[in-house]
Amino acid sequence: PVLLVPLALLARRRRGRRTPPLRLLVVAGSGGHTTEILRLLSCLSESYSPRHYILADSDKMSEAKIRSFEQKRAETFSNSQFTLDRIPRSREVRQSWTSSVVTTLYSILYSLPLTYKLKPDLILCNGPGTCVPVCISALLLGLLGLKRAIIVYVESICRVETLSLSGKILYYFSDYFIVQWPDLKEKYPKSVYLGRIV
Repeated sequence: PVLLVPLALLARRRRGRRTPPLRLLVVAGSGGHTTEILRLLSCLSESYSPRHYILADSDKMSEAKIRSFEQKRAETFSNSQFTLDRIPRSREVRQSWTSSVVTTLYSILYSLPLTYKLKPDLILCNGPGTCVPVCISALLLGLLGLKRAIIVYVESICRVETLSLSGKILYYFSDYFIVQWPDLKEKYPKSVYLGRIV
């Protein structure tokens, strides 16, 4: 019985410990991308704070969705913190490949100081073109030894047989590449298949 007292105190102390906060950077995108990423975020604990959202400057709908999500989250977690930042869109729909290179480079140069300022521990994205310059900026900061961020890419549920363009690029650079269909896991062996998660 005497030995059980210290074990009980140790167990209580471990339960009382909080997980240290994790600075999370979330790349939102127009259309269904923001809806999917917010569904993922709804499963995360309060340890993922602050949450920094980055969206394209031409994305008009995502900000309202994010603010509504965060307002509901604040009802559950009183110390909920988030920021919203915008960067130039790297590629518009039907934009030529040649001009896409220029706009993507511009977007990378714009997002590099922002990513440095936010210093995320974890980057979560699911396919909008905006995530490519943000992730490349984070990789550059890691290579320079300034800040290493873990990149988690979740391919959109609508991608059943092929990856999105963002997915094809970030498949090689992300730390964890998650797909939601078994066919994609067969084609891309580095990926992790978890079934439907959104």
